[in-house]
Amino acid sequence: MAHLTLNQYLQQVESAWQNQDGNLLADYLSFRHGHVASSKLQLENPESAVERIIEPPLDEIVAAHLRSVWAINNQDFVEAYRCQTLVVQSFTKILQSQRDENWSLPIMYTVCLDLRLLSHHADKILISKGIGRPKETLEKAAECLMGCFRVCAADNRSSEDYTKRWGMLALVNQLFKVYFRINKLHLCKPLIRAIESSPYKDSFSLSQRVTYKYYVGRKAMFDSDYKAADSCLTFAFLKCNKQCWKNKRSILIYLIPVKMLLGHMPRKAVLEKYDLTQFLDVVEAVKQGNVLQLNKVIQQHEAFFIKCGIYLLLERMKIITYRNLFKKVYLLMKTHQVPLEALLISLKCMEVVDMDLDEIESIVANLIFEGKIKGYISHQHKKLVVSKQNAFPPLSTLG
Repeated sequence: MAHLTLNQYLQQVESAWQNQDGNLLADYLSFRHGHVASSKLQLENPESAVERIIEPPLDEIVAAHLRSVWAINNQDFVEAYRCQTLVVQSFTKILQSQRDENWSLPIMYTVCLDLRLLSHHADKILISKGIGRPKETLEKAAECLMGCFRVCAADNRSSEDYTKRWGMLALVNQLFKVYFRINKLHLCKPLIRAIESSPYKDSFSLSQRVTYKYYVGRKAMFDSDYKAADSCLTFAFLKCNKQCWKNKRSILIYLIPVKMLLGHMPRKAVLEKYDLTQFLDVVEAVKQGNVLQLNKVIQQHEAFFIKCGIYLLLERMKIITYRNLFKKVYLLMKTHQVPLEALLISLKCMEVVDMDLDEIESIVANLIFEGKIKGYISHQHKKLVVSKQNAFPPLSTLG
């Protein structure tokens, strides 16, 4: 492919188009295909050469692709992104015009993926030059991707074999990747609604569903819907290919803290297997009710937790750690009427010195409301009065 001549390339592209071979045509429009390395295909102005062999409307797509190939080989990712935008926009028109066929969906997957990747590179270059807003190019790319998504979602034909709705989930996953990067998770909601209402939601490819559940789980996590996050992320982890260690590790980064908030502590062997030992001391600190140790561990691995976007989630672990510490105080005092002052002293022993009785009362009230402690607060006597049976229910049984 690296020695492919321009005429050979164009003739093969035209043949694939005439034969409605979506997979082959997708290869010829992909930046991961060997033709990209051919110096004979790197043309700054390929339009006239393309028009001699390729018929409209495909000629616009091929010409823009070849110019994008030229730009990439010249390290001009901004121009490559601009040309790829033309590719996707032109393809969207073709997709919309194909009334009773969906053979071109593989092309859509390829050109949309390349647009997202190029937009990321272009963004970096533009920001380094002080041009535009951060992630502005990614946002514009998402608008192009949405154009394709709308065409697929609007295809209401009853035939399962020819509907373009089979392309919806792949586009949703591409859009998720953009929205998470630009921190606009609210834009995911209508996409999730569209997939959940689709009759094909359980029939898309497993790899697409794994990616979808991963992002939906992460969104649920940020929305504090931990049961939904647990369900989605667990599906993604269990169904992810065993050979994809990196992907399974990425899922666990979010699944582990969600599981912990629901009372399920990860095994040491799992953390070591997926190189997530940053959580080892977190688990021990939470289990022991050691607030001091938890604060130290979070601070020690702060950069990792912030980069992964789970720092605030780990801060929420403190409420469980308080619960486990208060349980120790209750067991030591051997009474069902625990003075709030004793709980305050236990926290001061953990070097939490910026709390008073009112704040302790608020923490305890929250624990009672969430069902993590069975009892009530005697405001008159400043005591926590706990149930004589199962005062501290197992966390894994809650919710």
